[in-house]
Amino acid sequence: MKVRISVLVFTLFFSITANCQNISLGSAINQAGRQRMLTQRMAKDYMMIGAGVKIENTTKEIDESISIFEEQYNTLIGYAPNKEVKDALKMVNTIWVKFRIDVANVPDVNNASQIIMDATMLMNACDNVVEKIQEYGNVKNTKLTNVSGKQRMLSQRLGMFYAAYYWKVPYHDLIKIFDATVIDYEENLKFLIDESENYPEITETLTKIKSTWSFSKTGFDLKSNKLMPSVIYVTTNTMTNDFNKTTSQYEKLIGK
Repeated sequence: MKVRISVLVFTLFFSITANCQNISLGSAINQAGRQRMLTQRMAKDYMMIGAGVKIENTTKEIDESISIFEEQYNTLIGYAPNKEVKDALKMVNTIWVKFRIDVANVPDVNNASQIIMDATMLMNACDNVVEKIQEYGNVKNTKLTNVSGKQRMLSQRLGMFYAAYYWKVPYHDLIKIFDATVIDYEENLKFLIDESENYPEITETLTKIKSTWSFSKTGFDLKSNKLMPSVIYVTTNTMTNDFNKTTSQYEKLIGK
């Protein structure tokens, strides 16, 4: 079943003359980190729609992701405190202009591998923005916000590769990269759980996340005889939302 994604009106939003945004360092790191997640969520939704999975939900989600990505980009370009951050954001712009059009097209399995590659390239460019903002801030506890924010991205990246496998996208080393992403997710989760700076609310959220992952992990087996992309869609979104909460919690620790 072919479905045309409702495309938001494309406007030239990348204005370098954007007004200065009055946001904190923590908020800037949080939003820049969320951009990484959105790149993977858009690609995941592209795969899900192509595979005929939760089409109504994923079509709505991809449009929302495009809108949020653009809005946050404007906020970050207005915030950019130095040349290094501005240059990193310009690189994001360069990749995004093409990706934004391609990911909003009717999904085609023959184009899916390129979507994954471009989403990964855009994710890395967004990650560079986070690093440049961290370097500029040079204050305590920015790493915790960054790592927690990265978990949001890894959650959606798992969903992207799972959906691509289900759709039979011929992406090189897909299973190997998927398994490596699982390892990254688990290592980061352990790092955050073991962090001495955690206050009770963070510990409570991380305990819930660990419990959810322990219960759900078996569903992320690509070698299973019964793949369940609809379940993975819900699970990865739950994981993302939980880490969105911890990222906001860690944001409050920055500089303390």
